[in-house]
Amino acid sequence: ADPVSVPRLGCGSMGGTLALPRGKGPHPVGCTDVMVGHTRQGLFLRLFYPCLARAGATEPLWIPRPEYCAGLAEFTLRRRWCSALLSIALGSCRVPVSWNGPLKPHSGGYPLIIFSHGLGAFRTLYSSVCTELASWGFVVAALEHRDHSAATTYFCTAEAGREEWIPFQWVPKGQKEFYFRNKQVHQRAEECVRVLRLFKDITSGKSVPNIFHQDLDLSVLKDNIDLTKVAVMGHSFGGVTAVLALVKEPRFRCAVALDAWMFPLENLLYPEVPKPVLFINTEKFQTPESVAKMKRLSSRNGQTKIITILGTVHESQTDFAFLSWKLISRVFGTRGTLDPNKGLTITSQASLAFLQRHLNLEEQFDQWDDLLEGVGDSVVPEAPFCRSSL
Repeated sequence: ADPVSVPRLGCGSMGGTLALPRGKGPHPVGCTDVMVGHTRQGLFLRLFYPCLARAGATEPLWIPRPEYCAGLAEFTLRRRWCSALLSIALGSCRVPVSWNGPLKPHSGGYPLIIFSHGLGAFRTLYSSVCTELASWGFVVAALEHRDHSAATTYFCTAEAGREEWIPFQWVPKGQKEFYFRNKQVHQRAEECVRVLRLFKDITSGKSVPNIFHQDLDLSVLKDNIDLTKVAVMGHSFGGVTAVLALVKEPRFRCAVALDAWMFPLENLLYPEVPKPVLFINTEKFQTPESVAKMKRLSSRNGQTKIITILGTVHESQTDFAFLSWKLISRVFGTRGTLDPNKGLTITSQASLAFLQRHLNLEEQFDQWDDLLEGVGDSVVPEAPFCRSSL
């Protein structure tokens, strides 16, 4: 077997395993957590980046703390008591990356992707796609949003050792969902813009103190990120967040939206999206209304692409697709018919081809350009229900 693609079995308790794949690109991948600021206006993200290989590297936990299991249980099952079961099943799973591994220097600077999670998720649940992109030479900043859309999250107050938790919030009774979610999507897009500013501070040599005193000093990124090559990406609520971030920040050159939930974006904004978007949809999630909104964008910008991966469900683009324990995967509804490794390969290759085109990268990612037209095994252009009497 090719050693690069051998999956790691992350946890074995209760017969459940999470087999997250290693990145298939040429770079080993390092990972660290970054929290900046002592209020909820600060930022919290997990950073994936090309690193130097080192023997015996520690691999980080997939679910960083038990509180996240409680948040997941509340969001997916509306039953907080299930968190103990989730902790037992998933608490020892690890991500096959090098925790605080030394950054691999790159004189030209790596392109940057800012990643936005879906509703009820958090910064680590897209580790498979973030690891894959980092292995091909990107720095990926996976945000944890503080708009009450994460399963749970927290910040550290200035008072030593005190944490303040921000729980997931359902739409309040009597409030229209659109207005509640629209306010959230604007906050989320602003957070993406603030991450870009954070990297601007780092690359300009400002000292940016990480509240977590990690072995990786953020100043090593100073000459290793190319801020002329920045994209924004996300899944579901994060997909529409990425589209809105293009409106708010001209330095984002393109967006990749995985199964975007288009509902929260106001119609006024569609004519304002200035840059190309790659929509990678799953077969089972999208509605004709949602796809019609995507097509409004593609009709305005010929570089915007819409493709659908067959045999996939909404969770196929998250790490849950790699859970092998039947009970857990049934709870999270994570099983499409397409092999998750194949789904990840299509998602990442289409993304890389699109990013090469719009970030002007000098790589060989254009070998996957056909995917952008929906040409290939398990891929179709646009959405299946939009195909006219084929």
